[in-house]
Amino acid sequence: MTTTTGTLTPSVTPSVTPELTATLRRLKLGQLVDTLPERLALAKTSKMSHAEFLQLLLADEVSRRDTTSAARKAKAAGLDRRMRLEHWDATANVTYDQAVLDELASLRFVDAGQNALIIGPVGVGKTFLAVALGHTAIRRGRSVHFERSDQLFKRLRIARLDNTLDAELRKLLRVDLLIIDDYALTASDAAATSDFYDLIVERHRRASTVITSNRDPSEWLALLGDQLLAQSAIDRFSSAAFELVIDGESYRDRQKPQLTPPAD
Repeated sequence: MTTTTGTLTPSVTPSVTPELTATLRRLKLGQLVDTLPERLALAKTSKMSHAEFLQLLLADEVSRRDTTSAARKAKAAGLDRRMRLEHWDATANVTYDQAVLDELASLRFVDAGQNALIIGPVGVGKTFLAVALGHTAIRRGRSVHFERSDQLFKRLRIARLDNTLDAELRKLLRVDLLIIDDYALTASDAAATSDFYDLIVERHRRASTVITSNRDPSEWLALLGDQLLAQSAIDRFSSAAFELVIDGESYRDRQKPQLTPPAD
């Protein structure tokens, strides 16, 4: 019996014609060109129908646009792109209640108009986790604004002087998730206390606020200029807030730049 040895034909990646490339770009789908040969090959090997192939391409584009949009909104919100939950180092020598963090990451508290207080000593990752919650909220279609406390109330003080305070407060009241970082690090005057009161009272049970602080709310009162407004704001915020307490060694040590080992 004679056996015939055949020659294997190498797989050829389908090409994308200049005409197709031009058409995609006119439709503002030019970024599909980079992955189209791969998708054409997959469609061929998987024997996809035309409808299945079209769905695959459009799903790629939707995913790409969602990623680009989220990155743009995160930047506008003031969020550090490196501080995401998926980048959190779970081996860090800090302690916290994982169940509380999981609950916050679910964003149910945002849906319910509740708050979160992330509290602990300097450097344990409070800001990282607050920003990470902001990224999660943006990816799920929520509006977010992040600002360090001293910068926020300085900006509002300037707005009071040029009669734009109401407009600035309205912007802050509209966002689904407002993140105030490092609150009560230093004393606040009566004007800053009044602005804090307005934000907390107007957002109470309507929108969510996350505050990070080195101090317990029981210590805030002594640092705020108007005691009556301060007590009212603190009571409202605390009554609707989850509390995530972090303790341990500095998380920032893990973010230090490292020397690249010399090549052999």
